[in-house]
Amino acid sequence: MWAVWHGVRGILIDLAVKSIREIADDSFRATDIFNVYKPNVKIMIDSTIKIENIVASMALSDSFDLKHIASHLENAEYDKDKFPGLVYRIKTPKTAFLVFGSGKANCTGAKSITDVDTAVEILSKDLEGLGYTITNKSYIVQNIVAGATLGTELDLDAIAIGLGFENVEYEPEVFPGLVYRIKDPKVVVLIFRSGKLVITGAKTQTDCETAKLMVWEQLYNLGLVQ
Repeated sequence: MWAVWHGVRGILIDLAVKSIREIADDSFRATDIFNVYKPNVKIMIDSTIKIENIVASMALSDSFDLKHIASHLENAEYDKDKFPGLVYRIKTPKTAFLVFGSGKANCTGAKSITDVDTAVEILSKDLEGLGYTITNKSYIVQNIVAGATLGTELDLDAIAIGLGFENVEYEPEVFPGLVYRIKDPKVVVLIFRSGKLVITGAKTQTDCETAKLMVWEQLYNLGLVQ
């Protein structure tokens, strides 16, 4: 069991790291406007975030014959000597599934909940075409990775002091971003000097938007953004 989880964890971590790198190099949209207030001052801040990856888990059936599936589906890869699960890739929406003999599966790579819904339908239809009974198409969102920007350069040393070292991790010689853990919603925000944010651990888009606004408010109240 540990070996299985270790393999899944490695694949998901690789995908998350890829998403973080894409976010750090990408530019972000700014549309929806929210108001953050301070006495006698009104600050306009957008809540826009860009979802880069959604990881969802599901139990589609009681069991699957992975070797059988791999031999009949073009976009399926299975090598039990390397990994106990089957990897199934979908081009549109661009997603990938880790499918296990237990009937369980993990979806990753989706940019929206709609993408997850569509991908699950495609996989289910393909498996039903091979004679498998899909008993459940519902899923649980395990993690959302999103990017955002505060629109200004930041002093990470001052932020580390202001937010308190008990709440952050900042070792610039090891990693260029500051790691800020928020308890509610329970997410982790990577803050970069450029003003870009990477939000991970969220369960909903609202969690991501709330985390961005909370970071802005904290920094504004510390006088670290204007």
